[in-house]
Amino acid sequence: MEAAFFGALLLLAAPCLGQRAWDPVFQPSFIHMSGSTVNSFFLGNSSGVNFSVILSPIDEETGKLQLANCSGSKRAGDWNLNVTPGMNTSKVTVSLTRNLQLCLPNVTDCCTAPLCVVETLQVLACRDSVMLAHLLIQAEIYANSSFTGNVSENATVIPNQVFQPLGSCPCDLTAGACDVRCCCDPECTPDLKQLFNESCFTGVFGGDVNPPFDQLCSSQSMEYTPDWFPFLCVQSSLNNTPFLGYFYHGSTSTPKVPSFKIPLQSSPGKLFTGYRQGDPIMTEENEYFTIPQRSMAGQCVGNAPVAYLQNFDVKCLSNLASYREGLPHDVRINSGTGDFIQQNVIYRTITDMGKFITGSESLHTAEILCQNVTFAEHYTFIWKDKSIERINVTVFLGSLCNGEILTQRFTVQFLSLKSTNAAELFGNPGYQVGEPVRAANMNASDTFGSLNIWQPAGRGLCMSATYTPVLFGLDSLSGCILEVGVNEDCSLLRGNVTEKLNALIQATHIGKRDNSSYSDLNDWVEIIRLDPFNSDINVSTGSLKGICPDIPANLNIRIIFADVGAVEGIPQQEILAVQISYSTVIWQFQCGLICENSISFLPITASVQFIKVPAQPPIPMTRFQINYTEFDCNRNDVCWPQLFYPLTRFYTGEPYSQCLAKGLSLAFLVLLAAIMSNPWFSKLWSSSLV
Repeated sequence: MEAAFFGALLLLAAPCLGQRAWDPVFQPSFIHMSGSTVNSFFLGNSSGVNFSVILSPIDEETGKLQLANCSGSKRAGDWNLNVTPGMNTSKVTVSLTRNLQLCLPNVTDCCTAPLCVVETLQVLACRDSVMLAHLLIQAEIYANSSFTGNVSENATVIPNQVFQPLGSCPCDLTAGACDVRCCCDPECTPDLKQLFNESCFTGVFGGDVNPPFDQLCSSQSMEYTPDWFPFLCVQSSLNNTPFLGYFYHGSTSTPKVPSFKIPLQSSPGKLFTGYRQGDPIMTEENEYFTIPQRSMAGQCVGNAPVAYLQNFDVKCLSNLASYREGLPHDVRINSGTGDFIQQNVIYRTITDMGKFITGSESLHTAEILCQNVTFAEHYTFIWKDKSIERINVTVFLGSLCNGEILTQRFTVQFLSLKSTNAAELFGNPGYQVGEPVRAANMNASDTFGSLNIWQPAGRGLCMSATYTPVLFGLDSLSGCILEVGVNEDCSLLRGNVTEKLNALIQATHIGKRDNSSYSDLNDWVEIIRLDPFNSDINVSTGSLKGICPDIPANLNIRIIFADVGAVEGIPQQEILAVQISYSTVIWQFQCGLICENSISFLPITASVQFIKVPAQPPIPMTRFQINYTEFDCNRNDVCWPQLFYPLTRFYTGEPYSQCLAKGLSLAFLVLLAAIMSNPWFSKLWSSSLV
């Protein structure tokens, strides 16, 4: 049947092989459909053309697909055809109108099997009973297994799992559908269970809430039970299984409180006793202290809370129509000890507005309105232990007119009260994940440097892309599109691409730590640069028009770091080395449907990869560990060093004192049994009786 089907496809595609460029045609002419909607394009004049979708007839004798005609065949009742006409191109949309939900009890018009629709369709373009073009669609659509029923708003009471499990089948997550690998799901038929019967979920998630563990005395069904097992096993009820989190005197862990959760009010007039890293800063009205920040989607959010001991530097685009003021600067902030402190605000005027005005829009109105707005705000929080000592705010004001696009900048920096240098951040000498990587240009008078990646905007062109700093610990990939002409000189193109990539790295050294001093060269590591090619060697300029080889279009930044210690339990990470390399590509001018465009595009990318290595080389394995693996507990099922498991610190079923006492009693009984089994003890016992 499959051979006949593909043979029919070749028969249908054969006329297209010799099709002339000006004949009407569908692009694509064959679609394998797995969703409810597909799109194709009719290339040609659509005036006076009738489009129809029909079920493709099949020859009952040969089993092959037959080419439909415009005279009329069996219409597809469950399919809808929508044509959006254009000048020389019309968009054709075919969509399924029937319900794709799996059948639930007392529900009609639904799918009885997971594979719901298996049909072959043909879309015909006819003019006066003459077929101009046809589109073949093979539909193979599965039913939607998502739950669409009514959800009860009654709260579910979860029982204490010390005494009873959470549910009879915890892996049954989807109502009315079979969950893969969940063998206790009642919706799974025996035919479906055969697909994953040997790989069912084990343990609590798979419904087996009381699986016996290896050290249990009643668990003697395992293969190759050792002879000493009855002496060193553990007696325990299955209700106290460690798989539920409790085992005799085992401790429970409290859930971690979210970072941005308002602390509970313990007493009137005092909210909490201090801030922890990540806690939101509160105001006098028991509200969040907010500053505009960038969300995960990329846009700026005005009501984002400021987290304690977390610095950030964001830029937000706005114009005069969408400009909004933030929180007023007379809002008092909770210091963390119950007292409220006032912000120390300094206002300055921007004279050079070229750094903030990124562009302008064309206006048709003759009157230009201007307004004095905030261009930038810099917040400095002076902290000590768990409280905030004072807040310094610098506000930069300027004039914004209609049509101008403003780049607002908001920075937050936490400085320790013990710190005397503003370059030293909040007492953590190492990097924290999400902090910008520090860079320096030691060859310039101004040692401040930058390590950036692209932040595309608009059409994604390199000429309009902005920069964003590289954040520590976050692998990233960015890029932009460079416009290249068909007559572009290859040498000039290589130089232009290299200049665009080098503009991202305005630095010669990278700071080892977050508080690296610019005056100490030992706090910095030099950037290792691997050039794409040697300038002394003549690189091929390309003899063909529109083709340039060896274009360094990819910039690879590899940063090697390691954990070098901890401060107050927080791991401190340090950068060990930075390497920059280039990957070359062959650029070729891309010609579209008609080769009239003289401009093509070259995508260039920059990737950042963080590689973590151990701070010290690992201890090499000894020859004994390499040759005698049967004594290695990590690579062997039988671990002889754990023979006395109940007497070790790893056993937490009972207090250690009780385990030690029972172990000594057991050793005494074993020693007594060994003495009494000796022949000389029998003779001594017999002589004592005589």
